Amino acid sequence: MIRGTLALLARMLRVRVAITMWTFMLLGVARHATPSVGWDLALATIALAASYVTATTLNDLMDAAIDAVNRPLDRGRPLVVGDAGRTELWRTYGVATTLAVGAAVPLGAPGVTIVGSSLLLSYAYSGAPFRLSRRWSLAPLVLTAAYVVVPYALGVSLTGETWDARDLPLVAGLVVLFFARIVLKDFRDRLGDEAFGKRTLLARIGKDATCRLAMAGAVIGSGISIMAIGPSIGTAIVLGAAAVGIVWQLDVLRRATDPTREQIAIGIAARIGNGLLCGCLAWLLLQSAGASRAEATAFVITLGVVFAVATVPLAAAPATVRIGYKPFTTASRSGSARPTDPATSARSPSG
Repeated sequence: MIRGTLALLARMLRVRVAITMWTFMLLGVARHATPSVGWDLALATIALAASYVTATTLNDLMDAAIDAVNRPLDRGRPLVVGDAGRTELWRTYGVATTLAVGAAVPLGAPGVTIVGSSLLLSYAYSGAPFRLSRRWSLAPLVLTAAYVVVPYALGVSLTGETWDARDLPLVAGLVVLFFARIVLKDFRDRLGDEAFGKRTLLARIGKDATCRLAMAGAVIGSGISIMAIGPSIGTAIVLGAAAVGIVWQLDVLRRATDPTREQIAIGIAARIGNGLLCGCLAWLLLQSAGASRAEATAFVITLGVVFAVATVPLAAAPATVRIGYKPFTTASRSGSARPTDPATSARSPSG
């Protein structure tokens, strides 16, 4: 039983999203200090990861019927594919909650308060009677707070400092940038959402308006985030190019008529967004560590080249990309995507 629970903990972590949350936490650290926070950083990482597992596990328990339509072949949904039952998932939820609180206690009152807030947000998002995931106007805001503000605040708490004027513009930019990403998650879940009458933002305002909202958020959020870190001209150009790449892929999404092409565009935009975050993080870390602006600029440019080499071929040849968790055929006459048997997963832009 212990081995099975540990396996489920690892499976419910969904590493790509967890790494993004960890990046936001590191941005909070880097904004205030070098990452010389010792074991507190490891404990915060465990607490953050465990709190995210509680969120994914509870959401899967509450939305199993919808997931069975949206992701019937997704190995990341053990309840749907039959690899675990509700009892096992509830046990995993309890263990993850205990682990999150246990790792937060040595961090002191700030750590316990922040991790506790994360647990409460995840319950309010999926659990009764709140079920904020079903409220189209609140769901993106709750996810943005849980995925950006909470990790960033945890990072700041590790430095022993409190928020100040340096944090507000950076957090504001990150919040808007992440909001632009999270409003797109409804694209992959349209089939189940429609079947169960879940009125999401996408269902209410339509594809074109949702894409334009995301594009505006990407422009504004990227611009604020870049200005907030006080970059050199070279760094600003690299990060600005990443922002242009995000908007480009969102426009591809807006014009796409095939569900698979939509998911590829979203995945590539997310990958470019990760590159932008890594560039901001690298700049802050190097500056706080005493590197010269020229040295930090050279590193960010190199990092940008690496991300471009890994991403541009995907954007140039989207037909070579396959979505591992749920391939699609072309849209039906009603516009809904129909899941099919999966091919062996090749390269995926998700992240």
